[in-house]
Amino acid sequence: MKARLVAVVLFFSTALSWADVSPSSVESACAEIAAKLASVGYAECLARKLKVSEGRSVLGRPILMKEYPPLPTRQPRARVLLVGGIHGDEYSSVSVVFKWMKILDRHHSGLFHWRFIPLLNPDGLLRRPRAQRMNANGVDLNRNFPTPHWFEKSQAYWERTRRNPRRYPGEAPLSEPESRFLAQLIADFQPDAIVSVHAPYGILDFDGPSRPPKRLGQLYLNLLGTYPGSLGNFAGVQQAIPVVTIELPYAGIMPRQREIRRIWVDLVRWLLNNVPASPLRAAAGADQRDPS
Repeated sequence: MKARLVAVVLFFSTALSWADVSPSSVESACAEIAAKLASVGYAECLARKLKVSEGRSVLGRPILMKEYPPLPTRQPRARVLLVGGIHGDEYSSVSVVFKWMKILDRHHSGLFHWRFIPLLNPDGLLRRPRAQRMNANGVDLNRNFPTPHWFEKSQAYWERTRRNPRRYPGEAPLSEPESRFLAQLIADFQPDAIVSVHAPYGILDFDGPSRPPKRLGQLYLNLLGTYPGSLGNFAGVQQAIPVVTIELPYAGIMPRQREIRRIWVDLVRWLLNNVPASPLRAAAGADQRDPS
């Protein structure tokens, strides 16, 4: 009750406009997240023992990270990066990641070396009075990653959406601090696979080498194609890192607890059987030709 009260107090002390910049501690970040997400309490957020990464949002909010490093007794099979909250109005994509971290906190066996980014776009989620897909600059972070012919293709794509502000790719690739942070993290961590959590299409998407999962829980493979500036294009196609995109069925409603666990178990099983990817990754990483 006391922890929840702290979250409520901080919620009402948070201003309602983009102009305000939050403090940079884990405690203040967890208070804001708990005030926004009914499924992630303040105490639960703190219990995950997240760290403040080097990343910051447009408004200076910290991008939190949790690492499950190799254990002294076991060589990890692969490095896996898991990212939630790329779009700020996809609440479930953040909440589910917290539930999976709770599972790993109990059962990290060293099978994989994990890094979790539960909320890449804190300004989008925590915007008052309503969350939004884009970051504080109005940029869709999932269209802001560098891909071949980005200027021509991203503009053409945006025109096809009739200049939908929810799909605005930004003025240049990696123009946004959040996308720059993730691109640098990928370069530094060199993941063997990336898992990106979204909502609300209720499917699985996949980019890159290896055999995609046909099913995780009740989510079935349904390839959406690649878009200029998307994470799947940037990492999956251009760098040949398998990118699994989990599209939860609802942005504002959590899956049932059993389904959350089933998706996780199926994901780990798929990673165990399919990652690291084939040696084609090295060749593909050196060949930056436009696949389309």
